[in-house]
Amino acid sequence: MSGTTGSTSFDVYATFQRFLQDDEISPPLAAILALSESIEKSHAGTMFELVQELNDGAQVLKERTPNPISLNAGCELFIAFVTLFPHESNSFAGLKTELIKQGQKYAAEAISFRGKIAELSLGFIKDDSVILTHSYSRVVMRALLHAHKTKRISVYVTEARPRGLGLKTYETLTAVGIPCTVVLDSAVAYVMDRVDFVLVGSEAVVESGGLINAVGSNQIAIIAKAANKPFYALAESYKFHRLFPLSQYDLPTHTSSILSFPSISQRIAPSGSDSTRVPSDRAPAVNGTPAPVPALPSMDTTMAMTAEQISRNPGVDYTRPDLISLVFSDVGILTPEGVSQYLVGMFAG
Repeated sequence: MSGTTGSTSFDVYATFQRFLQDDEISPPLAAILALSESIEKSHAGTMFELVQELNDGAQVLKERTPNPISLNAGCELFIAFVTLFPHESNSFAGLKTELIKQGQKYAAEAISFRGKIAELSLGFIKDDSVILTHSYSRVVMRALLHAHKTKRISVYVTEARPRGLGLKTYETLTAVGIPCTVVLDSAVAYVMDRVDFVLVGSEAVVESGGLINAVGSNQIAIIAKAANKPFYALAESYKFHRLFPLSQYDLPTHTSSILSFPSISQRIAPSGSDSTRVPSDRAPAVNGTPAPVPALPSMDTTMAMTAEQISRNPGVDYTRPDLISLVFSDVGILTPEGVSQYLVGMFAG
């Protein structure tokens, strides 16, 4: 699908990508800013036409982004705002100008939400706390750096394969003097007894009060629950999403290829290729003597998944609300049930 909407000269996806160049701008805010700019370029003459163009733009962003969950939350929020905005201007052109200003104003104010969340979470971070976090999250980093100003904290961070964003967290924290150790994704249960609580960010918080975040978050929450350790999620309110998944397979990012089994033809290399191997129990004989069985890889050998194998795995997962202790947001400290109530009010006008 083309990236142009409304005016044929406006590329909403390119605009979205331009806003993402700013590290402070997350996908939901970039989506709001891109849609705001699309109003400026729009030729719509009625509110119906304008909302249709915004929905078309949101659809373009969704189709061209591999993981559209968080940007969908931003699109929904902005389109709901446009629909409910009081039409007090004397002209439609004046109304569009006001909508653009309001969209840009909200995005500018929303950048401060992480600071509010960091301040709210500070009371739950005691001196000498040992914290486990997952992957890399802007809002979690803000909370940890804020806590470091007045308290002694130590952090375990998961490696977060396949992207390895936990290493970015490690580098940022150690650079400011916070003791930090990278933990294998498979070692979360091993380290859980040594931590006081888990602190994670979010791609989205859904209507049930559950969490969508980098894959691995769900298993961390399950282990934390079993170990009776609090599991806290930090989420800006623009990531509250009208979505109600019942399982991992209800997520918008799930496709038939995820966790699928490759066909036999995909698993067996073409005849004559270097990667063709003869099964050890059928090794051909040479002059009547069985050929030696190829040696297994050494225990010291590091093996890695191929890009094709990685592509068959999910990038995000869903954590049920009963596994989440509290959600820290710019609108307050909420229970998962409180998130549900807030979402109903937010979109009810």
